[in-house]
Amino acid sequence: MSGTSLDGVDAVIGDFAPSSGKPCALVAAAHVPFAGDLAGELSALQRSGPDELARAMRAANALADAYADAIHAALAEAGVAAADIAAAGVHGQTLRHRPDEGATLQLNNPARVAEKAGITVVADFRSRDVAAGGEGAPLVPAFHAALFGGSAHRAVVNIGGIANVTDLPEHGAVRGFDTGPGNVLLDLWHARHRGSRYDRGGEWAKSGDVDETLLAALLAEPYFARKPPKSTGRDLFEPSWLTAKLGNRVLDPADVQATLVALTARTIADAIQTHCDGAGEVLVCGGGANNAALMSALAALLAPRRVTTTATLGLAVEHVEALAFAWLARECLAGRPGNLPAVTGARGPRVLGAIYPR
Repeated sequence: MSGTSLDGVDAVIGDFAPSSGKPCALVAAAHVPFAGDLAGELSALQRSGPDELARAMRAANALADAYADAIHAALAEAGVAAADIAAAGVHGQTLRHRPDEGATLQLNNPARVAEKAGITVVADFRSRDVAAGGEGAPLVPAFHAALFGGSAHRAVVNIGGIANVTDLPEHGAVRGFDTGPGNVLLDLWHARHRGSRYDRGGEWAKSGDVDETLLAALLAEPYFARKPPKSTGRDLFEPSWLTAKLGNRVLDPADVQATLVALTARTIADAIQTHCDGAGEVLVCGGGANNAALMSALAALLAPRRVTTTATLGLAVEHVEALAFAWLARECLAGRPGNLPAVTGARGPRVLGAIYPR
């Protein structure tokens, strides 16, 4: 998985028939940072530009090589051979997500990954759901249900670049949707003013104060008031969106960072309070779970609910999304639907993914 945070590739090896009797076990994990200026080029390709098709072709090859490297690193960590792996679920890097236009684009070269890794690859998970009238996102709620559902009414929150929530009632339909920005604006603002990729632990945000006028302007975005099913991405929450919301205000950059933490926390908490009202526990995963300022804000807004991370159930926060796409690849190979129509709005269950044999 390489997500909207553009920090590299996370690869995990999952065993979906472990001797423990649990739904799955994590066998190994590896992280491969993007080489050279790949992250910058992937960010640039999310907007129209010169020589776009040729640049996208070259970036897709570089991205595929990073995926293959991450797969090899995970294999080495596990001490297993490529022949021992049923398949690799390789999501690709989302450059455009416009379900309102019946389209979504994940940059990838899965044939190259299959060739270099020597493993069957399942890719292109979102387009079939979009073709069936769905949002194509989020796709992880089905996995959340398989892994975390059944024992109590929970909500699962994945905070990557974009945040999404899954409602897991003890009885009844699983629901889920993208709540809005997770880390994407936080990372953007931190990189612009502090020069490094992200605000470790939310320490810079802690040094600032929330600007209530700016927060109100940010929360006025119509996406937040839309009813699910809904999904979003960098198409909406990108630098010009934040610039427009700031307007002519001149604020201390640390105060803007604190306000962006408040935005992510408020939109997640509002979504849970509105759509997951009976959930007594909130499990957080994704990179945002490592942001102490954000986790503290969520805990305060969601009290008296218990707010914790998936690590308390034995799955590290950085491994959940990659493992979800391993699970989706497994469902594709088995010919089972991977989407939840109640989540995506598709006309019905669909098998997700295209298979590239080893």
